[in-house]
Amino acid sequence: MKRKIYYRYNPQTLTYERIYPSTKDKIFTVFRHLISGIVVGVAALILFQYFVGTPWSQERNKNDKLKDAQIEVISKKADEMINVLKDMQQRDDNLYRAIFHSDPLPASIRSSGVGSLARYEHLEEVSNANLIIQTTKKIDYIAKQIYIQSNSFDEVLEMAKNQKDRLKHIPSIQPVPNKFLKKMASGYGMRIDPIYGTARFHAGMDFSADIGTPVYATGDGVVTYADWRQGYGKCIIVDHGFGYTTLYAHLSEYKVMSGQKVTRGEQIAEVGNTGKSTGPHLHYEVRVKGEPDNPAKYYFMDLTPEEYDKMLQIAANHGQVMD
Repeated sequence: MKRKIYYRYNPQTLTYERIYPSTKDKIFTVFRHLISGIVVGVAALILFQYFVGTPWSQERNKNDKLKDAQIEVISKKADEMINVLKDMQQRDDNLYRAIFHSDPLPASIRSSGVGSLARYEHLEEVSNANLIIQTTKKIDYIAKQIYIQSNSFDEVLEMAKNQKDRLKHIPSIQPVPNKFLKKMASGYGMRIDPIYGTARFHAGMDFSADIGTPVYATGDGVVTYADWRQGYGKCIIVDHGFGYTTLYAHLSEYKVMSGQKVTRGEQIAEVGNTGKSTGPHLHYEVRVKGEPDNPAKYYFMDLTPEEYDKMLQIAANHGQVMD
């Protein structure tokens, strides 16, 4: 660009004389151009960063987007892991523990939290805080559930190790063998009361046999009761452990006493006609964790498949009970 030239009129010489800038003016001009260039450069840089961004900011944005994408992938994987854990928990409660007649883990343990929400406050200042916090919560939840499930599997493993001993204690034979039976008088369920003629729940099975017929313990255990009981007459209760108890009623004689250990197949009493009874028979009950269960389910070690099927048919009769 061509530099401007300035002139000044001299009335004495009646001519225009060229004006040359002073040193001060030259310095001022240089500074003025320099400052103008700086201002324009800074403005251009700001506009460039706003609309385009610096290479460093572009790289940072790229890295941030990549991190967010990775966190979203982790979050989705965490959801899949939670679903797998839920399936494991259902199998544990409804299959593995059911095999060993064990209660499911309490819901209070399964649903226990991971601690105070304050532990996530330090994440509130990071970019995309909500996604990071939610993903972190999922990871913490998974870690807690894995710990709980691992302990549960340890318990199931211990149950499996004790299964051999447990099988000895589960009541699994008839208390009166078939060779001594006149008939199976009545089974488990709603039956007609022999005294009052009304329908009522029969919590066990009645085995009709002669007075003095041997009565056997149906599993290993400890005699916790051997005395008279209202309605049952002479009665024995055996605690087999693992939540199982059996009751033998209307006896004529005891062969054991309270506190005595017994083994499956050991004679513990004789059939009688004591208490509320209409004829010589044994009333037999199986209770699981205090609740009555159908004794017919527990003769699997004593009968052939054909005998077991016949016994179920007889036990299903809805006739009159003997007590």
